[in-house]
Amino acid sequence: MPDSGSNLMSSHVDVINGTSVLSEMKISDEKRSVEKRAVIQIEKNGYPDLIYINAAKIFQGIHTEKSEDKIQVRYGDNSESPMVAFKDEHSRRVSYELAFDTLKYQDLLEEILLDSRTYPCYSIPNELTSLLVVMLYDLQDRKFKKRKIFAEEELVAEVQEIEDYLYSYRTKLAAALARCRIKYDALSIEYFVPETIWKQEQRASTLPLCFWINTFKISLEDVIRDLEMKGFRKVESVSDFDHYTYAVDQHCPDVLVFPSSLREELLNLDLFADCKLLLQDKSRSLAVHSAQALLSEGGDIIMAHIGSHLTIAHMSVLTNHSRSNIFACGVKSLSKEEELRHSFSHMGCENIQLFHEDFTELEPTDPRLVKAKVILLLPQCSGLGAGNPMELILSENRDAGLLRDLFQGFVSEDKLSILAERQLNELIHALKFKKVQAIVYCTCSVYPEENELVVQKALESGVEGDKVRRYRVIPSVFSTCSNSESSTEMFFKIEPSEISSGCFLAVLEREKDTSKKVLAKDILDYAAAENLLDGIAEEKPKEVKKQKVKQCKRKVTASKPKAAKLLHRQTGANVKAEVPVSKAASKTQEQHEGHVKAASSTPQKTVHKKKAASNTPQKTAHQKKATSNVPQKEVHRTKAASKIPQRNVHQKKAVSNTQQKDVPPKVSCVELKNPDSYTAH
Repeated sequence: MPDSGSNLMSSHVDVINGTSVLSEMKISDEKRSVEKRAVIQIEKNGYPDLIYINAAKIFQGIHTEKSEDKIQVRYGDNSESPMVAFKDEHSRRVSYELAFDTLKYQDLLEEILLDSRTYPCYSIPNELTSLLVVMLYDLQDRKFKKRKIFAEEELVAEVQEIEDYLYSYRTKLAAALARCRIKYDALSIEYFVPETIWKQEQRASTLPLCFWINTFKISLEDVIRDLEMKGFRKVESVSDFDHYTYAVDQHCPDVLVFPSSLREELLNLDLFADCKLLLQDKSRSLAVHSAQALLSEGGDIIMAHIGSHLTIAHMSVLTNHSRSNIFACGVKSLSKEEELRHSFSHMGCENIQLFHEDFTELEPTDPRLVKAKVILLLPQCSGLGAGNPMELILSENRDAGLLRDLFQGFVSEDKLSILAERQLNELIHALKFKKVQAIVYCTCSVYPEENELVVQKALESGVEGDKVRRYRVIPSVFSTCSNSESSTEMFFKIEPSEISSGCFLAVLEREKDTSKKVLAKDILDYAAAENLLDGIAEEKPKEVKKQKVKQCKRKVTASKPKAAKLLHRQTGANVKAEVPVSKAASKTQEQHEGHVKAASSTPQKTVHKKKAASNTPQKTAHQKKATSNVPQKEVHRTKAASKIPQRNVHQKKAVSNTQQKDVPPKVSCVELKNPDSYTAH
């Protein structure tokens, strides 16, 4: 792995090469080119004073603390997190990178200070030791050459003092570095970087770049056409990459994947400058696609954390056609709100509402959230599964302590316990929203304590807002597993690798509402109306009987009771209102006798939605056969007057002009099996 100095040099060369390639590709932007050249000059000669100050504050919070008996270099009080103010996004990025580079070589830098007798220095208090170590790293990175000061720079007295002090010891410092390399037989200072960090940085440097398409501004077809005009070629997968190539992501159809070597060139494309292509880790695209797949028409989404504004914007783009609102929680300041609104406006996002409250401060009955159907939960996590932890910190304003955890290669048990408890509280709070139908929980952690165990504990807590319709884990839209009973198979996970960041995804959905039940009294009333009880129903008062007789005399076209409709819907009865009698008779014969054919000398006609009225008690379908020795005429939408018992059916037989033989037994369309349910035949 090349050291930081060579990293800077190689990145400068890449930028220059990228600029020449872009010019060949007819991509011109003179203003951007001038700014890029200015940045290169500053980085070759060191950094502005404010960047050293900010990097020292970050390093003060993440440096490795040693036991009391081994401490030789003291960094002062580290109880409070220092306030860091960045001039712009570039200075913020450079400050974090400089602080992390200093952390990687902390032991080496301390040994150089002690060996050269540059430390301790009684004129430099312990509170400035972090600044001393940060500036020593940059000095050796510049081969102990003097830093060039630009006229427009804002100078800081402490920086000037420490720089002069280190430069006066430059020969002794260089000799101390040489002795350390000889002592450890190190061909370069990269020897002093832990192997875990070296491998992680190698993986991050080769990780494919994922860009999602902002369809508010451009379509997928237009992006592909634009890329092809610039010399890019589409391939099937990342395994087919060959420099100017790209592929469509296998999970997210609006995400394009490019080789990591094209980073600088892609970031200078007009597509990126105009917010048509947006660079973001794939795990965030997986999360928003999972949430969008669960959203019903017109439902709103609660995003429990601000995180990256790009994640919120991606959610807005995906819900463009569903008339949904996006509620983003945790915007703490008016300046941050103004910054976000400006960014969303530039990207064309209009359906985003920003809340100053944290997610756990929202009441489940908040009237603003009455239409919220999905909650997207992207909690603070250890983040060790992220392909590029530095990008995660910068894009989502994460805790700089992630850099220390990354350097150690693990998260302490105390910190992991704190993170897991916070995640569990947030997920439990999400379960309390009664109107919400689904929750998407996503992390980039590699620890089960932050993933499966959090979900399982939340479901076992029993605090769901709707006790009847509980939550259950279901496969995500990306999962290939079936609806298994094993919860571990229901989670979607991607392990960190050379081609992908790590991701854990859990989808929780409420069970379908099957609680609608019909009262026993309504069931008996319906059965009695259909003459299916055969005297089982309890005796009713005379007044009720008289009313029932009057109801029977009404026209048959009256609608069925509500209980009948509900029973019909619950049992899935699929009885058509209009059926040709010839087909109905044929179906009945096939089911019950199978060998009897309906004899008819003339074509039979359809009887439409009729009931046979009878003045005598009706018998059950299993007790009587309908016979007729006289020809009957076709009846349409009238009552059939008859002195003989007839059965009450939804589909009537049309009686032919000749006598029928071997008529099959009558069968009711609903058979009573128990007082609480019917089964359709």
